[in-house]
Amino acid sequence: MTAFTGTRHLVRLILRRDRVLLPIWVLLLAVLPASYASAYEGLYPTAAERAAYLTGTASNPSIVALLGPVYGDSVGALTVQRAGLLALIAALVSVLTVVRHTRTEEEAGRRELLGATVLGRYAGLTAALLVTYAANVSLGLLIAGGLVAAGLPGAGSVLFGAGVALTGVVFATVGGLAAQLTESASGARGIGLGTLGLAFVLRLGGDAGGSGGTGGSAEWLSWLSPLGWAARSRAYADERLWVLLLPVLFSAAVVLVAYPVSVRRDLGAGVFPARLGPAAAGAGLAGPFGLAWRLHRGPLFGWTVGFGSLGLVLGGAADAAGEAVRGNQQVSEIVSRLGGSSALAEAYLGGTLSLTALAAAGYGVQAALRARAEETDGRAEPLVATAVSRTRWLASHLVFALLGPAVVLTVAGLAVGLAYGLSVSDVGGELPRLLGAGLAQVPAAWVLAGLAALLVGWLPRFSGGAWAVLAGCLLLGQLGAVLELDQWALDVSPFTHTPQVLSQGWQAAPLAALTAVAAALLTLGVLTFRSRDIPTQ
Repeated sequence: MTAFTGTRHLVRLILRRDRVLLPIWVLLLAVLPASYASAYEGLYPTAAERAAYLTGTASNPSIVALLGPVYGDSVGALTVQRAGLLALIAALVSVLTVVRHTRTEEEAGRRELLGATVLGRYAGLTAALLVTYAANVSLGLLIAGGLVAAGLPGAGSVLFGAGVALTGVVFATVGGLAAQLTESASGARGIGLGTLGLAFVLRLGGDAGGSGGTGGSAEWLSWLSPLGWAARSRAYADERLWVLLLPVLFSAAVVLVAYPVSVRRDLGAGVFPARLGPAAAGAGLAGPFGLAWRLHRGPLFGWTVGFGSLGLVLGGAADAAGEAVRGNQQVSEIVSRLGGSSALAEAYLGGTLSLTALAAAGYGVQAALRARAEETDGRAEPLVATAVSRTRWLASHLVFALLGPAVVLTVAGLAVGLAYGLSVSDVGGELPRLLGAGLAQVPAAWVLAGLAALLVGWLPRFSGGAWAVLAGCLLLGQLGAVLELDQWALDVSPFTHTPQVLSQGWQAAPLAALTAVAAALLTLGVLTFRSRDIPTQ
């Protein structure tokens, strides 16, 4: 028996458990770059139009801060910048995947049961890393293949795909180390996501300090961030293959720390000692809603801060985005269909708020599924065995599935309105309008939260399917108008029915209908939860 004994069997177990979620996020991210390339090819067919777009929008400091630098006005270079957030998403999913299959397994006691069999000490960490690495490599290959199929040069396509894949590999490794440092899954996720947040801030500061892709006094900050390395390989420009050595070396260094730490700690323990809580619970934990607030307050605060920061960046870029495409009739038509039919800046704002609403719906889904996680981890049964009813217990989590999207979209609307109002010198007029546009997205986000609640109550084994529905809505929103899908296909997404407040004003009927659908789904979720066993595996 070696320290790696049993790795193959754990890999098969992880693949079995993630047979739905893993292909969804890989395929979802893989199709986006090729679609961006096709869109740029059709919207900016000449070098002059691409140069104008680069000057007006792609090199805007707010756009560069959000998406990353751009190195040239070719279709490939513009596509790389437009797909800049894919590396961030791949990193986020990689951290969560590794923590889920390492520290979460230990916290739930399942790793101890497996460890009582013929299983090496390195097997659990190795299996989680191998599966996540393989998912990122598959993502990189699919991205490269899709870009080549879209007509872009092969060298740049492979370089960009490799950059995204290696970014995911870096943060999968960071997640593996984070899982060794603390004895709770939430603590490991906090360390991993905190590292990711720091990397994003460094990249944002370094890229915003430059000008497009020409560099600037603060660009050295981006070289400190693993999120900045993929862009600096300069796909479709003067390719720098050597830059990809940085994520490889970084991952190797973190692995060399994670493995020794994993065998020097006790199973279930972490390097950092657990902080002891108070001897007696406070008044806030006297009921299920107080406990739910304790569980949800951290993520809610983090999402709120993130949405506020994102809103400031998006609002600051709106005026420049409108000016850049004003002279291109094709772009005007596409952007207007995506975000409204009035001024192009308003269309941009409408489109970005729609994407923000999809992210807010992700928080609602996460909050609703937290109830299922509490159930499977064995913490729900002791509570409902007391005077706490099933309805009160589940409602305590669903409150945050409804409250969270409303709060973060309110903050996003305020931030976008403030930034855009300052850029056009009309804060008093723009802030209320954009706040209203953000709030108009809330009922659609509630629909997905209601669907997650229904799955928790009715089909708990398939509750993770709520993420698949969210991914489908994202695909329809990103590609539906560009691919000219039939209206019935677009209508599948609740976000299609959200009124375009900036261009068409408030429409009560669709908002009321979406709210009614969300209420019906939530009610069915609670009713079905009351009539099934706890837990249901």
